[in-house]
Amino acid sequence: MLKIKTIDKCKNLGEKTVFLRVDFNVPIKKGRIRNEKKIHDELPTIEYLIRNNCKIILGTHLGRPQGRKVMQYTTKALARKLNEFTGADQRKNKVPFTQKMGRIRFIEQCSGKEVKQATSKLEAGQILFLENLRFDKREEANDKKLAKEWSELADIYINNAFSVSHRKHASMHAIKKFLPAYAGLLLEKELKNLEKIRKPKEKLVLVLGGAKIKTKLPIINNLYKKSSKILIGGALANNFFVANGLETGKSLLDKDRVSVTKGLIRKIPKNKLVLPVDVVTADKKTVKAKAKIKNIHNIRKNEYILDIGPETLRIFSKHIKKSSILVWNGPMGLFENDKFKHGSLGIGRLIASRSKNKSFGLVGGGETVQALAMTEMLEYVDWVSTGGGAMLSYLGDGKMPGLEDIMY
Repeated sequence: MLKIKTIDKCKNLGEKTVFLRVDFNVPIKKGRIRNEKKIHDELPTIEYLIRNNCKIILGTHLGRPQGRKVMQYTTKALARKLNEFTGADQRKNKVPFTQKMGRIRFIEQCSGKEVKQATSKLEAGQILFLENLRFDKREEANDKKLAKEWSELADIYINNAFSVSHRKHASMHAIKKFLPAYAGLLLEKELKNLEKIRKPKEKLVLVLGGAKIKTKLPIINNLYKKSSKILIGGALANNFFVANGLETGKSLLDKDRVSVTKGLIRKIPKNKLVLPVDVVTADKKTVKAKAKIKNIHNIRKNEYILDIGPETLRIFSKHIKKSSILVWNGPMGLFENDKFKHGSLGIGRLIASRSKNKSFGLVGGGETVQALAMTEMLEYVDWVSTGGGAMLSYLGDGKMPGLEDIMY
């Protein structure tokens, strides 16, 4: 049975100072947030802490600034948005946003004496929103001194950022050496839903696509014995085609992993592994490309494989409809191009239509969720994972530094 140290297990939570690690790594263009879902998902935990009169130090990463203060990745816009969501938007006031303002105060540092001073002025129910944690190069180095500095500001640590729980960073790992650690409400839900996949009680079907076979190897190796079918599409299928001696033309291929793919083909029972029988090809990847449906045995050297074909979608559909548990990670092709989106969107619609009734459907990975959103059926899927790489690592029994001392 899965055991998690959740925040409701923290004794005397009221009025404690909490270091809350969230994932607000959302797309921002010209200072405007393009997708607010990750912020919405964090609200139940934040509101729970506010109801308990906690003082909250909130930290997140944004992008890959590589330990430098790159203003393209400032978290100030995120703090403003959270301020709106928590009902304390006072932007009409002339008070600078970096000063105490309603519920949230944003500070232009993520470490140092200024953060310590700002924390000392926090009142119950208020949030100190730190600047991007990755502006300090010590974060990704899992630096103990930085972790200890953060720990001295708080009474407890809460991880609510599953998406980076496979990273050994200071705010995910080292900080737990100095503070009692708990799971936030979102992390708890994530782990409980993923556990249904790790220990399936009914017929499990994996639908795997995308480009990098390296990232899919752990989940395949860990779950192939528990799966009834493994459906392979996207550029991932190209490695299997080459391993079987087929031509893939100019298609995306992980050449260094062909020998590994051959090993998978030998290991996985033939009745479990399902590969495309037809694909959509073109001689270029542009919007003007002329799409052709071709049998997988008839690919020419000047062609790109850019989607699964209609017969493959029909075969995949047959297996998906027989499933009790469904996992999808990785698009079926170049779905950003309208001519090559039909496989990915078809899979998305199938999984959404099976979810919350006939099957338990779980979808994860940035591009996969993006493709699912294009179907306008995202809300029908049982669980949309907050992590891509983290989900694959967890389901593949990989190391999860962020979950140490939280799961037992």
